[in-house]
Amino acid sequence: MKRYYRVLTIAGSDSGGGAGIQADLKTFSALGCYGMSVITALTAQNTHAVTGIFPVSAAFVSAQIDAVMSDIGADAVKIGMLHSAELIAAVTEALKRHGVKKIVLDPVMVSKSGDHLLQNEAVDALKTVLLPLATVLTPNLPEASVLLGRKVDNTEDMEAAARDLAALGPQAVLLKGGHLEGEGSPDILYQTGIEAAEIFKAERIDTPNSHGTGCTLSSSIAAGLARGLEVEEAVRQGKAYISGALKAGALYQIGHGHGPVHHFWRFWD
Repeated sequence: MKRYYRVLTIAGSDSGGGAGIQADLKTFSALGCYGMSVITALTAQNTHAVTGIFPVSAAFVSAQIDAVMSDIGADAVKIGMLHSAELIAAVTEALKRHGVKKIVLDPVMVSKSGDHLLQNEAVDALKTVLLPLATVLTPNLPEASVLLGRKVDNTEDMEAAARDLAALGPQAVLLKGGHLEGEGSPDILYQTGIEAAEIFKAERIDTPNSHGTGCTLSSSIAAGLARGLEVEEAVRQGKAYISGALKAGALYQIGHGHGPVHHFWRFWD
């Protein structure tokens, strides 16, 4: 019998379909993996804004993880929106309980439309409890600023910030430069134990359709890890995938705000 590459996403649901669980499952499928989901919150949102959040209890999140892991298992796990310290603790304990080794953590704190998705008291729990389990941490510059307690907003600060984030416990940090001003949008990958950080340069794609970019990139990295790629190659392939999804998605209009990237750009127009 053939065997699927299995990837589990632990994240919030996006009713508009562009980010969160929906973006993750689309990404897994597009990259040849079998996707499973643990929903941490229901959101009412569209391309304009998040208009409501209904959190799922920590106990039921744990029950979802146990149900999936006890039967199907996972070759990698991607973690997105975790809204409370209690939930972060529950997810951490469940991952330890099931011996999960490959974890991509996208520290979702603020939505594309500016809505806060993570409670303030949960930030410390994220740093002290969950970050040490992560294989790859994928913050953008505002998220890195919150985690480090200092402003990170230019290329000169990025490498030092990536190193300081790695000191919090993750094996690797991909610090994303999408919030930088200018034509380029470089990301920096720093891996613990490797002296030099690697810079992934990318052109800035002029498009309003960037909803779900962070979710999609972190999910593509998790898919690469599930398929057996090393961190650097998983990041490289993930970057190529999201660049293609942004370029293809720029040709479409869906909704009247920040539309989604095109997750299936390799398969259909």
